[in-house]
Formats: sequence, C-alpha cells, structure tokens
Amino acid sequence: MKLAALFSGGKDSTFAIYQAKQEGHDVTCLVTIFPLSDESQFLHYPNLAMTMFQAQSMKLPQLSSSTVSNDTNIELSELEFLLVQAKQAFGIEGIVHGGILSEFQKNHFENVCRKLNLKIISPLWNIDQKEYMKKLIELNFNYIITSVSSDGLDDSWLGREITKDDVDILEKLSIKHGFNLSFEGGEAESLVLNCPLFASSLKIVKSNKTWNGYRGRFEITEAILE
Repeated sequence: MKLAALFSGGKDSTFAIYQAKQEGHDVTCLVTIFPLSDESQFLHYPNLAMTMFQAQSMKLPQLSSSTVSNDTNIELSELEFLLVQAKQAFGIEGIVHGGILSEFQKNHFENVCRKLNLKIISPLWNIDQKEYMKKLIELNFNYIITSVSSDGLDDSWLGREITKDDVDILEKLSIKHGFNLSFEGGEAESLVLNCPLFASSLKIVKSNKTWNGYRGRFEITEAILE
C-alpha cells in the first residue's frame, strides 16, 4: 500500500516507517506539521527543522506546514490539507503513524483518514514498551533525548544518546516515577540521528540546553549530514 508517514523525526515515527516497509508497504512521502509552540497537545515540537535533513537522508519528499494556533482542530485542518496534497501528488492510499497508546491521537487520525478515504497503519500500537525500547537499540536506531518533562528525568538526559544500559535505567525510573518507558505520554521527546533507513547520519554541530528545574529542552541550532 502507498503510504504517507506522519513524521516528527523522533524514534516512534521513524521506526513506524521502518516497520511499515518491513511489512511490504511503500512509504512515498513524509508529512510534518510545525505546531505554534510546545503547548500543543497533539503535535511533536522540539527540533522539527531537523526533519528536513532526515527526509533528505531517507530520500523521501516531505510535505510540511506550520500552524497559527495550538488548537487541535486547526492542527487537524492542516493535516487534512497536507494529506489531500499527498493523495494528489503521490497517490497515497493510507498513512502510517508511530502511536503506541494514545487513543486521543489515534482517534483523530482515524477521523481524518475516514474523511479522505485513507487507511491507517499503526505498527507500534500496543507494543510491549520494554521490548520496543530494546529493539530500537538492537536495530541500530541511534537517537537522543531532546526534551524531558517528567519526575525522574533530569537535565542529564538532554542531548543524551540512548544505549542499552540507558534503557535499563529508564525502566527502573519509569517504575519508580510512573511514566511510560517509551515516553508515549510526552514525558520526553527524541530525535533519530541514524538508523537503517538513513543514507547519511545527522551530526549535531551547535546546540543549546535549557532547564527550569522540572522540564528542559535540547535545541539543535546547526546540523549537517555526514
């Protein structure tokens, strides 16, 4: 099936593309929406500009737009607009997204797809989070943490590339503090630097780290493809 991938540059949306391809689907383009701010309840925010490099590395065209509001309905209108473009330009028959547990997000995507007569593929839905986090490492998905906003996650995680040992540490922290190990609840955001889908890895040249005592962000200001 020809699919458009809802793409944020993080581990979940990237792995969803990988898994869809493994299942025999043809991912023909990426769809990315830039939210107004990190207050969006629906969209990924940190370092979305890096998706341009990732799209280039995957050799996939990217359709993108920016929203003027954090209102979910306005964000969904932007998504619908881009998917109509994807249907016209690439003949997509469905979308792939990397949701794991969020019924809120999945239901909205299903409503848009129903309206546009598109299928929805959710290869990570209800996946075992511990197995998934370990599988990312085993399959050479190299990714960093770009934001944290949960008890148990301090500024030492910002900009950190996750290893197998880190997954074990995160599992213990998730049990102690009650957050989702895969960060599905927005406890943290990620950015993929390299993976089997990439022809070139993303190298961070300049970055800034901000921390307010509870939440923080790792912002990339300059990057290149190696």
